Amino acid sequence: MRARLPLPFAAQLKHLMPRSLLGRTLLIMLVPLVVVQAIALQIFYGSHLNLVSRRLSGAIAGEISYTVDIVQRLKDPAEREWALQLARNEFVLDIKLEPGAKLQPQKRVNILGPEDDDLAAALTERFRVPFTMDWTSDPQSVLIQLQLADGVLDVKAPRKRLATGTIFLFVGWLVGSALLLFAIAAMFMRNQVRAIRRLARSAEAFGMGRDVPPIRPEGASEVRQAATAFNRMQDRIRRFLAQRTEMLAGVSHDLRTPLTRLRLALAMLPRTEDLRDDITEMTADVEEMERMIGGYLAFARGEGIEQAESVNLALILDEVAAGARRAGTELEVEVPPELTLKLRADAVRRAITNLVDNARRHARHVVLAAAAQGRSVQVTVDDDGPGIPADKRESVFRPFESGSSGGTGLGLTIARDIVRAHGGEIVLEDSPMGGLRARIRLPV
Repeated sequence: MRARLPLPFAAQLKHLMPRSLLGRTLLIMLVPLVVVQAIALQIFYGSHLNLVSRRLSGAIAGEISYTVDIVQRLKDPAEREWALQLARNEFVLDIKLEPGAKLQPQKRVNILGPEDDDLAAALTERFRVPFTMDWTSDPQSVLIQLQLADGVLDVKAPRKRLATGTIFLFVGWLVGSALLLFAIAAMFMRNQVRAIRRLARSAEAFGMGRDVPPIRPEGASEVRQAATAFNRMQDRIRRFLAQRTEMLAGVSHDLRTPLTRLRLALAMLPRTEDLRDDITEMTADVEEMERMIGGYLAFARGEGIEQAESVNLALILDEVAAGARRAGTELEVEVPPELTLKLRADAVRRAITNLVDNARRHARHVVLAAAAQGRSVQVTVDDDGPGIPADKRESVFRPFESGSSGGTGLGLTIARDIVRAHGGEIVLEDSPMGGLRARIRLPV
């Protein structure tokens, strides 16, 4: 049975993980490198360095013990001085005896490395008397004091006889090689990730309906393959849109030609008392058919041939509001003077017009507002109409799903299609005015 990490720890670990592909890849490279070098350092530190340090400390403790044994056997002060001088010459130790002195307690200060611990262990093993060590007062020597029966023995041992510089060279080599390998890996991975980022930006821009040039394949073979596939997909979509537009242009001509003949025939009929009402109804039916055909074609075409460019959304909203007011709608506009972003102006104008038309058919008062929020722009259409129940708000976006008798059921569908083609989203919510709110989010 697999062991599972506690959820709090797993959540914290996930929170600490980098979000980007570059960061995670470098982390995958760095963690094994650090672990391997830590193991190598521990093996070196635990075997070679400790062994060398113990031997050096044992040698110093043995030389001091040999000198103490000779000094304690000699009673004449001159002979003792001779023995101490011999130790200075042969062992390179600055050693002297302070007769009748008492050892003063001293707080021990630990240093980096095993040298102080190993020397303390060696002195404890050789001598059963109190002693002190000072590793900080003199940068060139270690000051050792031992309490003997007739005084205090002062020893100044050269630090180079106890410490080895190999550990610093080894640590420097480990750190330097790790940094060098990490820098090389970061440089190569950055080039690979740059190609992926370029592909992501192009895909995002193409999904928003912007004109994106073909991507130059570069990087690893998989990244090149993805870039080539994206270029092919983009070319196929463009050819499909062009063929569909040409086909719809022909369909539009074929459908509207007989409707034009019908309208002409109705116009030439005599306006007698018996036929006047029938002609009026038939003319209204023909106009309704033309309006429905226009809506169907607009939905199928999807405004795909227009290119996105930087425009002021505030001007588009003012134009939509002016058209609604000319139709007799009581409409308020709450829009800042400047809302510049990249979009297809005619398509967005059509989407917002559909929302405003849908609102004014069911309400007396409509409010059109827009505001920048972070890296997006929010456009809202509020009304004081009856609204739409929450469980039916998603279904009205389906094609030919109309909530009114005079609609084709394509207004909201076309609006969502246009907004999503720009990389945005449209949702229906409760309005503060008591009716329905249509909220559009467009990325900047």
